[in-house]
Amino acid sequence: MAAADQQARYGQPAKGLLSEKVSTCTTDVIALTKQILKGSRSSELLGQAARNMVMQEDSILHSEDSLRKMSIITTHLQYQQEAIQKNVELSTNLQDQLKHLLK
Repeated sequence: MAAADQQARYGQPAKGLLSEKVSTCTTDVIALTKQILKGSRSSELLGQAARNMVMQEDSILHSEDSLRKMSIITTHLQYQQEAIQKNVELSTNLQDQLKHLLK
């Protein structure tokens, strides 16, 4: 009976330790799962941020191209404005000359 009694006493702490180890292992698995899910979500967010950055970069390049074209158009408009102004001055001179001739 002493051997059976001693084995029962030994079995209780072993069962308790086993139960504690299983509980700890379960907690660790849950924590690992949460961390994996958090990492997966972070990866999704980083991917979305990268896609947004590429879209912004394309928009910036398109805007830069549009600004360059607008600058060229502005330069051409300035040349045209100068040419029109010279023609107005010439037409004023011609009008004055015609007035003198018609007098």
